[in-house]
Amino acid sequence: MPGDGHPTLVGFVVSKAVGTAVVRNRVKRRLRHAVRERVDALPAGSVLVVRAQPAAAATPYPQLVADLDHCLQRVTEKAGRPEAGVPR
Repeated sequence: MPGDGHPTLVGFVVSKAVGTAVVRNRVKRRLRHAVRERVDALPAGSVLVVRAQPAAAATPYPQLVADLDHCLQRVTEKAGRPEAGVPR
């Protein structure tokens, strides 16, 4: 459960729809780099799964980071509301 003293876990899902193995690995590297700079902002014990859409292969890095920031902001805002996520 989030916040119970466990480390934050992050996983990536990059399907074959994103592209060839070379393209998928490049997308994963770019996403890992972007998440690494933001993981400390997540509550301890969080579990984050990032799923790359096919468009991620052609998206410039600054836009990829902006999209990730937008998603993380939405997730952290929802996590602060009692009705969101798992009942406490």
